[in-house]
Amino acid sequence: MSISDRPSLGIGLRVLSGILFTAMVVCVKAVSDSVPVGQTVFFRSFFALIPLVIFLALRQEFPSGLATQRPVGHLIRSGFGAAAMFASFASVARLPVAEAILIAQLAPLFTAIAAVVFLSEKLTDWRIAGLALGFTGVIVLVWPELGGGTLDGRRLFGIGFGLLTAVLTAFALIMVRSLNRTESPGAIAFYFVVVAMIGGLLSLPWGWVLPDMQTILLLVLAGLFGGFAHIAMTLSFRYAEASRLAPFEYITLLWPVLADLLIFGLTLSSSFLFALPLVLGGAAVAAAEKRPAKAP
Repeated sequence: MSISDRPSLGIGLRVLSGILFTAMVVCVKAVSDSVPVGQTVFFRSFFALIPLVIFLALRQEFPSGLATQRPVGHLIRSGFGAAAMFASFASVARLPVAEAILIAQLAPLFTAIAAVVFLSEKLTDWRIAGLALGFTGVIVLVWPELGGGTLDGRRLFGIGFGLLTAVLTAFALIMVRSLNRTESPGAIAFYFVVVAMIGGLLSLPWGWVLPDMQTILLLVLAGLFGGFAHIAMTLSFRYAEASRLAPFEYITLLWPVLADLLIFGLTLSSSFLFALPLVLGGAAVAAAEKRPAKAP
């Protein structure tokens, strides 16, 4: 079947990937006070390999599909992606899940800037408007600490790590655009997970802990949920066009909000409620930009 034949399946898979991704972040948040970030990154990456390798094998892309013409490109993309994972988990440890994921939504806006710098794309009015809205949202989110007279250092570091996550993710996405010309999505995902796993392992000298069985289970689930989330997202683009799936990107923020309310017992701050439409509006404006038609 062609892409347009089963859009409802594509949409369902995209929504499922958002739920699985949130489940992964909930697991990471649950262990963040007792497990170092590097150890969490290792477990998340190692156990994500299991569903990923099974998926590639079922598609007859393992190991043949891992052949690459651009090993250095994979290393650079994976390095940015692994660094983004470290920053993301550090942000999740310091912020409510919904706030950490909201700040990460700035990644497409930073990608627009990176595309201007590295791919010689134009900084259009759409992108400028999207950037203005997105950064206004971040200022609104952080304003209680900056303007209220009481600085919460842990929260400010969390926001800083969230912004760093968005920047690093943007660079990783730029590299994915470049790699997609010659490399398979399976190879791009596989090498990223392997590099992230090695990065987590290299943090061993900075202190790992011996977790109890419940913590080990949460770390394993973080990896499995992350791996299945990536597979669901990859499959969603097989059954529905990217433009059809774009509005459902923003539904994914519903699950972190529910996680904060129902699992962690956190209330939504007024700054988050004001920042939410600004950040999502900025991403939506940037995504709504019309691409010039190609010459026949």
